Amino acid sequence: MDERTNNRLFWQKEEEKLDELVKKAVWPGGEKAVSRLKKQGKRPVRELINLLIDPGTEFYELSRIAGFGMNYPDVEDVPCAGIVTGIGKIHGNWTMIIANDSRVKAGTYFPITLKKHLRAQAIAEKCGLNCVYIADSGGAYLPMQADVFPGEDHFGAMFYNMARMSAKGLKQVTMSTGGNTAGGAYIVFMACQAVMVEKLAYSFLGGPPLVKMATGEEITAEALGGADVHTRISGGADYFCKTQEEGILKVREILSMEPVQRIHCHRFEKRPPKVPAEEIYEILPAQVSRSVDVRAFIRAIADDSEFIEYKRRFAPGRGENIVTGKIRIDGIPVGVIASNGVGIIFVEAAKKATEWIVRCSYEKIPLLFIQNSPGYMVGSESEHMGIGKYGADMVRAVSCAQVPKIQLVIGPDHGAANYGMCGRAYRPNFLFATMRARTSVMSGKSAAGVLLSIEKRKRAAKGKPMTKEEEDGFYKKMMDKYDREAHPFYCGARLLNDRILKFSEIRKWLSMAFEVSLIKPIGEPSFGNFRF
Repeated sequence: MDERTNNRLFWQKEEEKLDELVKKAVWPGGEKAVSRLKKQGKRPVRELINLLIDPGTEFYELSRIAGFGMNYPDVEDVPCAGIVTGIGKIHGNWTMIIANDSRVKAGTYFPITLKKHLRAQAIAEKCGLNCVYIADSGGAYLPMQADVFPGEDHFGAMFYNMARMSAKGLKQVTMSTGGNTAGGAYIVFMACQAVMVEKLAYSFLGGPPLVKMATGEEITAEALGGADVHTRISGGADYFCKTQEEGILKVREILSMEPVQRIHCHRFEKRPPKVPAEEIYEILPAQVSRSVDVRAFIRAIADDSEFIEYKRRFAPGRGENIVTGKIRIDGIPVGVIASNGVGIIFVEAAKKATEWIVRCSYEKIPLLFIQNSPGYMVGSESEHMGIGKYGADMVRAVSCAQVPKIQLVIGPDHGAANYGMCGRAYRPNFLFATMRARTSVMSGKSAAGVLLSIEKRKRAAKGKPMTKEEEDGFYKKMMDKYDREAHPFYCGARLLNDRILKFSEIRKWLSMAFEVSLIKPIGEPSFGNFRF
């Protein structure tokens, strides 16, 4: 079997593992849970979303594998973090949709649920999207209240974000189709407009048990805060609907008068790549540490497979580990900064990347960071040449670039290279991983070697040197730990990426992401001081 065939078969099998995990995420409780919803007069949440978005369009679901392996008190997994988030078109306008999945612990908010909800709101605010909330939640997961309730990025931040987005003109529309108690009631009351479904939706600051305990009053949930109460008496909601389907139609009607979005760049004619997407499966080595021909990868995602490369001849052998230039994705011009070869960033590569980021910022061209780098070059030669200084300039440029930024991880994503190539801390509009991504402070092999040397010194200082068997066991344990935590499943579960993409869907998702990211006008460039 030749190498290209081996690569293709390997990555296809890896993506089958992704399919298996996604199935667990989107099908919690199986048919039994769906039957239970049906008895309540409810549909599974993704069915509601498909009714909400424009017919024939796609829902771009984010963070599907969030919540697995969290090891919370009494709870190992929170499938899909108990909440569905993603972007779809409503009357032609891109809209952020945030929907509780009551099949997962009654839609209660664990720390990962809250993190996913807030990430969706952050994307919406950054890109200028209206938000629709399909609310059906039991509120905060009480055994972990200290981890979800009082902090700056905890439960109250959801409503803070709603208020601030509404003030910016971004509509916040809620359809309540379940319980919304205590702080969760604000998902209804803070919406610009709220829809409640008869005998399904309840919203109150304190439910019947708390009311009984606090005041002695005995009252039903419907009489306390049902759809009739809040649309007819309190005015806390605006529209009364008898079914979920009617509620969905009402939300679409509310948003039907919104002005049509446009993107703030010149869009050229769309052209498919000349290289089929399936070729990506063959050109990316099965071994993550192997060298990558990133130009071949770029040709597989670019319109007409055209890549206008910048400074190709600069610093042969050292400047080539980062490739820069321009492509178009579905007609949208995009500046590319891509790790090439084994991806180690030398001084010359850092200089080239910094210069290109600044140039694209002044031209107001969005940036795509294709990350496949294990880090910046170390050693006396690199330090003396200023790798710290020029690496810092690259980080500074990434931090200050005012244009939309998207990171796509196709290989090693270690150490400061994660920073210079626009990792999560650098606020990319979207961050996508592939099954080849490995995100950690360093590779398992490197981390195990460093930690073993430290452990050996500690043990020797105590007069108890390690045996060969102990060394081997320690090394394997550390390598396994770091490799596990670098895997895209581990990172995706913790929301360190927005979605793990199959190689075949990369172009489609990049097209959506850049279009959405260009809805807001691009500001003027402003950079900090570079250390020339």
